[in-house]
Amino acid sequence: QGISWNTVRYMIGEVQYGGRVTDDYDKRLLNCFARVWFNENMFDSAFCFYTGYKIPVCKTLEQYFDYIQLLPAMDSPEVFGLHPNADITYQRNTSADVLDTITNIQPKESGGGSGETRESVVYRSAEDMLEKLPPDYVKARLVKMGALNSMNIFLRQEIDRMQKVITVVRTSLNDLKLAIEGTIVMSEASKNLRDALDNMYDARIPQVWRRVSWDSSTLGFWFTELLDRNAQLSTWIFQGRPKVFWITGFFNPQGFLTAMKQEATRAHKDWALDKVAIHNDVLKLTREEITSSPSEGVYIYGLYLEGAGWDKRRSILVESTPKILFVQLPVLHMFAVDSS
Repeated sequence: QGISWNTVRYMIGEVQYGGRVTDDYDKRLLNCFARVWFNENMFDSAFCFYTGYKIPVCKTLEQYFDYIQLLPAMDSPEVFGLHPNADITYQRNTSADVLDTITNIQPKESGGGSGETRESVVYRSAEDMLEKLPPDYVKARLVKMGALNSMNIFLRQEIDRMQKVITVVRTSLNDLKLAIEGTIVMSEASKNLRDALDNMYDARIPQVWRRVSWDSSTLGFWFTELLDRNAQLSTWIFQGRPKVFWITGFFNPQGFLTAMKQEATRAHKDWALDKVAIHNDVLKLTREEITSSPSEGVYIYGLYLEGAGWDKRRSILVESTPKILFVQLPVLHMFAVDSS
């Protein structure tokens, strides 16, 4: 009756190899490979898994071993159906892990390259951050803007979270300065201060800051983003609603879109909120080219594509450009429509 290929594919994709796969997407990919490869076409003389990867026709075990030795030690991403950029991502992640390990095992008491101690370097950095740290928010301004407006409710929530970040950063920096001066004791019980000292010296984000905020690659990028996020919220409060929003600068981007949908529903008296859907148009404009707000909905920017490219002229997705991992999208027009 021939080979039961369904049985072969099940044994490979679900039992022998599949039983070791823990990620659902990896299991789906494995079963996809099994469906494509394991069929009668395998016996065709021209069959190959990828260029140069064919099923060897050998008579002895030694011949199979010799063939295996000729295979490359490192497979290219194309062998697995991936874009060449996938190898860049892999190498980058591996390098980051190695550098993190090297940083973690460095002696904690060594001085800086200029002869400064760790404490003096961190003290100077803390003073610089405290000087640039934004002041606390004046929430009375929100009442004048209209406390029950959907967008203003969202703004209030964002300000509350940003205020918490600013307070935590200011408190920990002041305590760290006092501990370095010797005014307070940096004992083993003060794990947050010790963690802040170690991480700030290595240009990494202290854990107590990361818990209340967002992730970033370095302390410098994190602090710059704090200033940029604060600038967007402060501009919204004191200069009015922005013409285009930096959506990735919000703690809760989904809440922002929900507030926009509620605002559109209230503007159209005959719309029901549960029947309203969010749509978007990718424009051909950059943030700097936006001169006015849309008649309905909002303009947003700050979104990136990974694993794909963007043809701005035709407004379609395209294959990634070699060696370019991330592509910034133009401004998007997000708006609500009645789907009933």
